[in-house]
Amino acid sequence: MNTAMRFAIFTVFLMFAGCQTLGDVVKAKGEGTSKVYHITADQAWTIAMTVFRWEGADAIEEHRAEGYMLTSTSPGIGTYGTVMGAWIDPITESQTQVTVVTKRRVVTNIITSLTEGMFHRRFAQAVEIVKAGKPLPPAPPD
Repeated sequence: MNTAMRFAIFTVFLMFAGCQTLGDVVKAKGEGTSKVYHITADQAWTIAMTVFRWEGADAIEEHRAEGYMLTSTSPGIGTYGTVMGAWIDPITESQTQVTVVTKRRVVTNIITSLTEGMFHRRFAQAVEIVKAGKPLPPAPPD
């Protein structure tokens, strides 16, 4: 086997040695970013799903009884995609803690499709829309 072939095999191995999965997202809940919002758990659930859709998520896997959802984004320019999860934890009837975890699908990837900070910024925008009595739009607000 020549040097170029060994290098190519080694490179492919390194790329996939650090792959993140939805299971890794579930394990990382305690490392996520949490914020408390003055909305009901049902509103938070709908908003979290909407934010993921706004940011280009693939299918959203709902685990409503356990209080969390998982999704991912497909590879794109500069990224192999992102795996993500959101936990909706009611504190009171009108207060809900939302925790989000986002991970680059490939650990060595520099770009992530959605950061935890970006999720919470979009989430806060959606909360304001809901509190104004308006429906959530299919596309993210500017």
